[in-house]
Amino acid sequence: MSKEKQRPEWVPEEAGTAFASHVMEGVNGGHDGMPGQTAGRSSPPFSRRRKLSVDDYVQGVLSGNRTILAQTITLVESNAPRYIEMAQEVIKQLLPYTGRSIRIGITGVPGAGKSTLIETFGCMLCEQGRRVAVLAVDPSSSVTRGSILGDKTRMDRLSRQPNAFIRPSPSGGTLGGVTRKSRETILVCEAAGFDTVLVETVGVGQSETTVRSMTDFFLLVMLTGAGDELQGIKKGVIELADALLINKADGDNIIKAQVAKEEYNRVLHYLKPASEGWMPEAYTCSALTGAGVAHIWDIVERFRHQMQSTGTFEKRRKSQVLEWVYTMVQEHLQTGFFNDPNVKKIIPGIEQQVSEGSISATIAAKELLAAYEKG
Repeated sequence: MSKEKQRPEWVPEEAGTAFASHVMEGVNGGHDGMPGQTAGRSSPPFSRRRKLSVDDYVQGVLSGNRTILAQTITLVESNAPRYIEMAQEVIKQLLPYTGRSIRIGITGVPGAGKSTLIETFGCMLCEQGRRVAVLAVDPSSSVTRGSILGDKTRMDRLSRQPNAFIRPSPSGGTLGGVTRKSRETILVCEAAGFDTVLVETVGVGQSETTVRSMTDFFLLVMLTGAGDELQGIKKGVIELADALLINKADGDNIIKAQVAKEEYNRVLHYLKPASEGWMPEAYTCSALTGAGVAHIWDIVERFRHQMQSTGTFEKRRKSQVLEWVYTMVQEHLQTGFFNDPNVKKIIPGIEQQVSEGSISATIAAKELLAAYEKG
């Protein structure tokens, strides 16, 4: 093929050397386009990843294989019907190896420095010989349903720790910013030998309370200097916290953080404690400089010792499992309701009548339920 024929089709016919662009022949096989080389396959043929069995997943998790651990979490998080049964069998076999970690929920308003705090806190725990699993829940777009899942990228120091495992997951619009499978993901991480599980949730205010139902210790990260700190007391999430942490207490913000700490401590005395026998308090720290971060673990250890001595720790774990059961029942009923053929058939007409105002919401709900009960 001549060089002229290799020129792009958009080049004018009488173009001179000013148009230097030309087209090269495509690459076939392992040929890299260099002169004197023949085409040939230089790499092995592509093969699909071997399909793992239940035993492969279980043994991989128990042996601490990070690749299989990540694949197991993907299996558990999947909503595909063909994977649900296998995922539940994997969880069933892993259950005897779970429950030995301390589960810490970390939440707060956007911009409070949760990810930076988790990185500093997690690195400190890893240096002490603990194995840390971070489940970072990323907010999902209400428009595209997608998530950036960038928390692991921001925790670059922690991601390099050999004793740390970071798993970002999309919230999927779930209330509380916690994915529906987060509880099962915690169990998988515990079976893999992680003794500290940090659950970071999206900061969305009062709907954040779902994290309380799956963790032992609930830490609320606050931000000072952003207005009247007492406005935060209006958020019901504070009533569920075992400790409040005023982050970014560094530089010119130290005095403001101390003032906010005293204000919160005064108000916390009037709120009912989230954990029986434990009085929550407010503290200050700087995730940037590391000041006060070590004290967080001292608080968690004191909390666990006190709760275990009174039996509250075990009692809460059992109540959380029961709550999990009923939550799954509600989700199953809701899924079955909207997938029912009779309901799907009349939903468009019901929605139109409600939007036009011809029937009330109560009557519409009764007609939908009646159609479901017929099935």
